[in-house]
Amino acid sequence: MEAAVVDAGSKLLKAGPAIPDQAPSIVIPTQMKRMLEDGSSADNSLFEDVTIDPVVRGFIRDWDAMEDLLHHVLYTGLGWEVGNEGQILFTDPLYTPKQAVLSLYAVGRISGCTVDIGHGKIDIAPVLEGAVQHIASRRFEIGGVDLTKLFAQELAKSNPMVNLSVSDVVKLKEQFSCCAEDEVAYDRILKSCETEEHTLPDGKVIRIGRERFTVGEALFQPSILGLEADGIVEQLVRSISTVSSEKQKQLLENTVLCGGTTSLTGFEDRFQKEASLCSSAIHPSLVKPPEYMPENLTVYSAWVGGAILAKVVFPQNQHVTKADYDETGPSVVHRKCF
Repeated sequence: MEAAVVDAGSKLLKAGPAIPDQAPSIVIPTQMKRMLEDGSSADNSLFEDVTIDPVVRGFIRDWDAMEDLLHHVLYTGLGWEVGNEGQILFTDPLYTPKQAVLSLYAVGRISGCTVDIGHGKIDIAPVLEGAVQHIASRRFEIGGVDLTKLFAQELAKSNPMVNLSVSDVVKLKEQFSCCAEDEVAYDRILKSCETEEHTLPDGKVIRIGRERFTVGEALFQPSILGLEADGIVEQLVRSISTVSSEKQKQLLENTVLCGGTTSLTGFEDRFQKEASLCSSAIHPSLVKPPEYMPENLTVYSAWVGGAILAKVVFPQNQHVTKADYDETGPSVVHRKCF
């Protein structure tokens, strides 16, 4: 039995056998719905909040819910049997940006810098020889969920008579949002932009124009979100500037984009253009994934890296067994975990 690899994000959980050149076999929402003991959905009159988010902005907030979710994934989804469990690799302890190492593995690197724009956070993590440079790492608590809220606000301004659900906004964002070529192009779009009509499932029609560009622009101009901060490229350069000067070139020239938000149409081109104009003497360069890797690698990169690492860790007995845990307790993770 292949080892199982699990990557639990704020929005999606990815899991599957450790086969690096394949996409994870299970990709499901991390958000869960509260159920009654008989298996029926909770009544809104009994439960004010019927949905549960086990992971919020990269941190586990509900361990009981997380345990239920993992039990479902491993025993129902991956076919484990009680008493005959296999090996499992978690991509991240969810308290540090160690996923950066795995994302680099996915593109064949052990040194570089990852820019991970997830559902609830942005992590910028320099990695040297497989070790995260924690002092230089940066985490920002903005992500896809904040861009969704921004998109909803912008759509409400231009379509005041249409009531959009969160799921409607998410689908529209995934379908229409994109990045302008540069800041000048974005300013031009604000003044004049063609709109197109879209029919919602309930039959209502909305018009979408400049709103689609505002979502991506907020990553390069955080002031759109009401934040006093530099754009994503300058944040990357600032992070790397705290590393010793002889290592900065190696890090910046091996930059990897990951996280679902980086798959926005035009994001990679805009990132590269901003990189060519940044204040650093050494400009960031993006690493392209190998052709044999799964499509949408930016979404699955940490999982793919985990699948690669699993091929090394388990054969060399570098993992924690149940016997290790029973003997030493939780502190064993400091001795045997990456």
